[in-house]
Amino acid sequence: MIGHALQTAVNRGTIALLLGVCALTHATAHADWELLSESSKLNFVSIKATHIAERHGFETITGSVKDNGDIRLTIDLASVATGIDIRNQRMRDMLFAVAEFPTASFSAKVDTSAATAMAIGEQMSIPVSGQLQIKSVTVDIDAVVTAVRLADNKIMLSNQQPLLLNAGQLGLEQGVEMLRSVAKLPSISLAIPVTFQLLFQKQS
Repeated sequence: MIGHALQTAVNRGTIALLLGVCALTHATAHADWELLSESSKLNFVSIKATHIAERHGFETITGSVKDNGDIRLTIDLASVATGIDIRNQRMRDMLFAVAEFPTASFSAKVDTSAATAMAIGEQMSIPVSGQLQIKSVTVDIDAVVTAVRLADNKIMLSNQQPLLLNAGQLGLEQGVEMLRSVAKLPSISLAIPVTFQLLFQKQS
């Protein structure tokens, strides 16, 4: 009788342990991927006086890829970094108006099954269609990104070709003109090439 009770308890404990392991495995397999901001880059190029190109970027980006394929990125516009303090301030105030519009966002939905099934070191191309919202303007964005599996819990996404945005379509044309005027430049192009390299880590 005692032996039977002990065996029953052992069996129940084994079942509970197996259920716990299965639940943990399921949770890990379906965990979200969080952006590692300090290891990610979002850069853009401005072209002034017809032929002078300068590289800029944003130092603070947050985001995630959900298990259902929802992508959401948030860009802290106040973190714009141009290498010149006064230009940073002018972009914050005149171009982005961060006091009223502190962030920009990108949202999309992708099929994550193929990317998450990649072996370490493998890479693949993924088409991405989404929407970029900045100030009160929303524009459609289409890109092809390269996904590289760096580790069991890390994937890097980068665009294969620069995104070519237009400041006028983004509602930034007036801000560009203000920057041109205060800097006494003959011109600043409305064309904005954008590149990104985003590192995501699976949350346990």
